[in-house]
Amino acid sequence: MLLAGGAAMLAGCSGTSAPTSPAPTPSSGTTSTGTTSSGTTSSGASGAFTIEQVATYAEPWAMTFLPGTEYAAITERGGRLVVRDLGAGTDLDVAGVPQVRAQGQGGLGDIIAAPSFDHDQRVFLSWVEAGDGATAGAVVGAGRLVIDGDGARLENLNVIWRQEPKVDGSGHFSHRLAVSPDGQHLFVSSGDRQQMTPAQELTNDLGKILRLNLDGSPAAGNPFADQGYPASEIWSYGHRNPLGLAFDADGRLWSSEMGPKGGDEINLIESGANYGWPKASNGSHYDGTEIPDHTAGDGYAAPKLSWNPSISPGSLMIYTGDAFPQWRGDAFVGALSGTSLLRIDLDGKSAVAGDRFDDGPLGTRIREVEQAPDGTIWVLQDGADGALLHLSPA
Repeated sequence: MLLAGGAAMLAGCSGTSAPTSPAPTPSSGTTSTGTTSSGTTSSGASGAFTIEQVATYAEPWAMTFLPGTEYAAITERGGRLVVRDLGAGTDLDVAGVPQVRAQGQGGLGDIIAAPSFDHDQRVFLSWVEAGDGATAGAVVGAGRLVIDGDGARLENLNVIWRQEPKVDGSGHFSHRLAVSPDGQHLFVSSGDRQQMTPAQELTNDLGKILRLNLDGSPAAGNPFADQGYPASEIWSYGHRNPLGLAFDADGRLWSSEMGPKGGDEINLIESGANYGWPKASNGSHYDGTEIPDHTAGDGYAAPKLSWNPSISPGSLMIYTGDAFPQWRGDAFVGALSGTSLLRIDLDGKSAVAGDRFDDGPLGTRIREVEQAPDGTIWVLQDGADGALLHLSPA
C-alpha cells in the first residue's frame, strides 16, 4: 500500500532488531495500491517506480556510491565490508577491515567517500570498538579503499575520532557520517549510549552531533570551542540516537533521530542548538514515565516533524537527482519498526510527511536508503538476509 499524507505527529524506538510496533498512519491523505515485487511497477500519489531485488546481505547497515567508479561499498554490522560491481552484479570482500564489537546495535557502521576520493580513494568508516571490560564506543577511521583487479582492501586505516567516554551497554552508538557541501568538514552523529543525561552536558561526546576537520580534529568556529576539548568538537547537543545525517541543496544539515517510546524526530541541525533530550521529547520513557513535550520558549530546538507511535528511523537521504524530478529536494527515511520507506516534503526549514511505501519488499524493516549517481534510489532491508533493492522510474 502507498499512503500519501499531510503533516503527522507520529514517534520512535531504538534497537537493531527492535520488535515491530504498529506502523503509523498519516493524519490525512489518499490511498492507492500497486505491486512491488521484483521487476514490477508500483504507483502512488507522487509517482511510479519499479523495484528490483539485486542481492542479499547479512545485516547490512550502510552503503555509499564511490565517485568516478561503477562500485558501491556496503557494510554489514557483523564486520564485513563489500564492494559491489554494479555493472557486473558481483561482490568483492574488502580486506583490512578493523575488528569490530558486533553486539546489540554495535558493529560495523557507516561508510562515505571523502571529497578527495577521485584522486586518493580515501573513505571514512565508522564502527564500534571494545573498551575495558564490557565497555564499548564508536570510532571513525579514514583510509584508502583500493579496488585492484579481483580484490579490494583498506590501506592506512587510522582512527581519527573516538566516542568518549566508553560505557557499558550495546545501544545508541549512532555513528552516522556526512561531509559538508564545501568538502571542508566531517559531521559525526554520536548517540547518548542509553545514558540520557550526558546528552545535556558539554563535557563528553554522548548525545551530540560533532563538526570535525577531515583529519578528525575539532573544526574552527564550533560554538563551544572556548570551553576546550571535548566541547570544541560539538556542533549541537541534546540528542538521543540520531541515525541519519544529510545536507539539502541549500547546505542545511538535517538529522533523523530515534526517540524513546514515541517521539522519533526529523531535526534541522543548527550550530549550538540544544534538541532537548532527555529534558524534552514528544515521546515517553519505556516505563511509561512522561517527558515534557517540546513547547515554544522552553529553550530547546523542537523537531520539524515527529512520529507517535514509533517508526524507528534508521537512515536519512535527501534526493537531488533527475530520475524522479517530482521528489527533488525531498527526504527519504528508512523505517525499522515502521517497516516502510517514508518520503518527507522538505520546503526551506519545514518538513511535512509525504508518501509511505510499505508494500512488497518495502513492507519490511528498512535500514538504509541511498541515491545513485544516475538518480535512481537504492534501499537496504534490515536483517539476516537483507535485500538490496533498486528503485527506478516505471
